[in-house]
Amino acid sequence: MERALQLAARGQGSVEPNPMVGCVLVVGGKVVGEGWHRLFGGPHAEVEALRAAGDAAAGATAYVTLEPCCHQGKTPPCTRSLIAAGIRRVVVAQRDPFPHVQGKGLAELRQHGIDVVSGLLEEEAARINAPYLKLQRVGQPWVLAKWAMTLDGKLASRTGRSQWISGEASRKVVHELRGRVDGILVGRGTVLQDDPRLTARPPGPRIATRIVLTTTGDLPETSQLVQTAGDVPVLVAMHEVHAPHAEKTLNRWGIEAIALPNSSPRDQLTALLNELGRRGMTNILVEGGSRVFGTFLDGQFIDEVHAFIGTQLLGGQDAYVPIAGTGYAGPDRCPRLESPRIVQLDNDAYITGRVSYTPAPSDDSSQNLDPADPQ
Repeated sequence: MERALQLAARGQGSVEPNPMVGCVLVVGGKVVGEGWHRLFGGPHAEVEALRAAGDAAAGATAYVTLEPCCHQGKTPPCTRSLIAAGIRRVVVAQRDPFPHVQGKGLAELRQHGIDVVSGLLEEEAARINAPYLKLQRVGQPWVLAKWAMTLDGKLASRTGRSQWISGEASRKVVHELRGRVDGILVGRGTVLQDDPRLTARPPGPRIATRIVLTTTGDLPETSQLVQTAGDVPVLVAMHEVHAPHAEKTLNRWGIEAIALPNSSPRDQLTALLNELGRRGMTNILVEGGSRVFGTFLDGQFIDEVHAFIGTQLLGGQDAYVPIAGTGYAGPDRCPRLESPRIVQLDNDAYITGRVSYTPAPSDDSSQNLDPADPQ
């Protein structure tokens, strides 16, 4: 099963909104076939493993990281393939919460006399597919927050300058992240200050929609996002009171507009994330600025952090910090990273981990959605 999980992880960025799945076939203690879900719409892991094994699959035990599907989707049901191949036993790490499966796949296998065991390395399997599971559970994408800051915790100088806090090795990791997510989100202030393209260079397996969070929906026509909207999608989310005025101009530029309810920032982000989830987005990368990060953190929307720390000492009480917002009352009450991973990238420290929220967030009712920050 550990090998199956390793195989499953190879599909990251290529299979979403489907889950990552790996499969290993074993006969008499010997691996006779293995496979993983390589591409959305392509053969599932079980089918890949069965093809690799050929006739040797008869009588095998199949170790699968997620319950085999039992419905006709873009591909035929995997349960039927396992049954037809003469698989004797199926060991599953985790049941699939997808409504068309949800235990039905395991039940079908049992009905055909196949011995079924579930729950082996279930926690590890759930960790790999956390974005998929979140999308199934609450209908929202997994939110990754990324920023680069100086050693003294500054996102940009008091004048708004931030290039370059991180080095080339760190920026390479950022482009790899961009290349495997469905959306990259920034505030309007970042667009005005940095004029970013928000694309992966070189391109990755996915082309992310660029998402701008703002109040009015106004963007500079000369900005790189507007100028490249015909090549890479751009989505602007704004207050509903401004949508009728801004939508015509945005549509003329080839940009789609989303109207958010004129309510609290938390409700607005909930509405936006629900819409992105409805579109099948599984992972989005938030790249700033400070007030955007603050609103996401206050609302407990950040699932995973990717922080790049340079060696500079920028100083300045008016310099920008990574996360604004209301914040938490003290270190004993604030969210923290679970088992963070720390890597040295040339002169930078790269810290990444998933966010654990306990206890409830502080009140963020005073937050303003429009981020007038530099990045």
